[in-house]
Amino acid sequence: MAKMQETPGGEPFPPLADVAAAAPEAPSPKIKGRQRLLRGIQRISSSPSLTSLRRARSSSSPYHGGSRTSLSCVSLAGTGGIPPQSPLRYGTPQPSPLSRSETPDNEFPFHDCVEQQPGVRSIRAIPTSTPSTALLPADLRSRARTVSKPPFPFWDRMPQEIRIAIFSHLEPRELVRVSRVSKTFYKICFDGQLWTSFNASEFYQNIPADSLARIIVAAGPFIKDLNLRGCVQVEHYRRTEAIVKACKNLMNATLEGCRNFQKTTLHNLLRSNERLVHLNLTGLYAVSNSACRIVAESCPQLESFNVSWCQKVDARGIKAVVDSCKRLTDLRAGEVKGFDNLETAESIFETNNLERLVLSGCTDLTDEALQIMMHGVDPEIDILTDRPIAPPRKLRHLDISRCAHLTSAGVKAIGYATPDLEGLQLSGCKALTDAALEPVLASTPRLTHLELEDLIELTNSVLSEHLVKAPCATTLEHLSLSYCENIGDVGVLPVMQTCTKLRSCDLDNTRISDLVLAEAAAMVAKRSERSTKADPPAITLSLLVYDCHNVTWAGVREVLFRNAQMKAKSVGVTYPSEMIGLKCYYGFQMTVDEHQKRVQKGDFAAASRLERKWADYMQANEEAGATGAGHRRRRRRARETQALALDEEDGLVGRRRARTMGSCSVM
Repeated sequence: MAKMQETPGGEPFPPLADVAAAAPEAPSPKIKGRQRLLRGIQRISSSPSLTSLRRARSSSSPYHGGSRTSLSCVSLAGTGGIPPQSPLRYGTPQPSPLSRSETPDNEFPFHDCVEQQPGVRSIRAIPTSTPSTALLPADLRSRARTVSKPPFPFWDRMPQEIRIAIFSHLEPRELVRVSRVSKTFYKICFDGQLWTSFNASEFYQNIPADSLARIIVAAGPFIKDLNLRGCVQVEHYRRTEAIVKACKNLMNATLEGCRNFQKTTLHNLLRSNERLVHLNLTGLYAVSNSACRIVAESCPQLESFNVSWCQKVDARGIKAVVDSCKRLTDLRAGEVKGFDNLETAESIFETNNLERLVLSGCTDLTDEALQIMMHGVDPEIDILTDRPIAPPRKLRHLDISRCAHLTSAGVKAIGYATPDLEGLQLSGCKALTDAALEPVLASTPRLTHLELEDLIELTNSVLSEHLVKAPCATTLEHLSLSYCENIGDVGVLPVMQTCTKLRSCDLDNTRISDLVLAEAAAMVAKRSERSTKADPPAITLSLLVYDCHNVTWAGVREVLFRNAQMKAKSVGVTYPSEMIGLKCYYGFQMTVDEHQKRVQKGDFAAASRLERKWADYMQANEEAGATGAGHRRRRRRARETQALALDEEDGLVGRRRARTMGSCSVM
């Protein structure tokens, strides 16, 4: 039985069915404007055919509200009963079309207007007993919430060893820049493990003095290799004292160029580093014989000692180091005075551990001292060979250049006493003759570097008769004959033909001609293997022919032609794999440099074209100037060349006087 409802006045309403039956079917009034629009919307929303076609309401729809129910549509009174509910298309329960949301009325602007229309009644919301979806338990809802994870401290938890390994790939200048990032980075950048080898000679110009001193002080206990060559930042005595106090475990120390090192500071550094192996004190004013004695007392493991150009050191200080440091293999004492002291020479002979001995510029070195270094005092003489009997020296490199008092008698002692010799420098010993080199060349099969610069007494015979036949001819790589004015084609041509492993040859200010250049180019072409690829060739022979009056453009052209020569063979076009680096007369050098640049780019066609054009220009220039400008100069050069050829044939040295034809016209 339907429940009766009451009016606001207290009177009961009749049942809906009775009202609908009793009401006459009066024609509905014609509705226009806004009311017509609202009725159309209500009819569309209440249509049962559209209920099954529409999709489920989104959770973000304003009609869904915050409650579990949905807003029902408002139907008209004359449209009949409530339409049947369409079957559900989804697993989630669908809201009823007659239900109404608890959303406030002000959210729907047409709601009030609808209720005020005549003949229209509103359907109140029917509360649902249960929500459309089930809620999760409270404990599961708290777990389901996304919790933001704190950032992982990747860098802080990384092991210190890995961080040090990462920073070890940075250059010193980059480490100083990175140290400004944070305190952690600052601590790592100045960790001593990153500065075990400190070479400031590569970056000292780009780093402040305070940063340099701070690095050395912070990493002092870890530094083993210290190179301060040329560092002007450490010239202040306070910085040097800080460095000395910090560095206690040095094994290699180079202080070359640190001119402001105080005497006491240097002594403290030498005393506090007893494990020094290599020590370079080149040019330091504070180095004296007392410093050498401290080295002899405090550094028994020393292997390399360099005191070249130290004005306060003499042979007595060197003797103290040689006597105490039994492991010494490298001694460099260039321009040190007092090497006429025979006791020092005897100490060098007795040690017999030196592999490198540099005495360049020691003007006091005499023949007697050099003989004692090689053979000792009063050696026994072999009756058959007439040579001193002494154990062979272990020297591999000997530099006695610019020792003015040395003669051939002293240099002869090197022969048959140094079988392992690889480098010999005799430049500037102007009193040496061919007799000084004959025993040396015959007894040094491993010789690779030979410097004979400015030996004006040498002749072609030492090259053509001794060097070519010596056992070192096949191993020689560097030969310097600069300013040997008596050396010409007769001596150098056999060298180019025999010494096939030459890598550099200095022949400036000699009497060589174009024949030497042509022979050198042929030698390089013969020893190299040609390639089928147009790859840039490598420079395997450096020739210096400055101020060689007999070298003309024809010889230079021969070298350029060989450097870019392309040959057609059965396998195709072949290209050279080796070339000559030429330094010649400055008037030709620009063309030579441009040609070499093109060859090294692999553009052999352009290089050959340049060589041909330059040759045509030089030939045309000579033909045009045969009777014009430069005629007298060419005639003079031709006369000088002819005179030199005659001198070489007759064995005479010097300029010939031309034969006069007839008497003087004036007399």
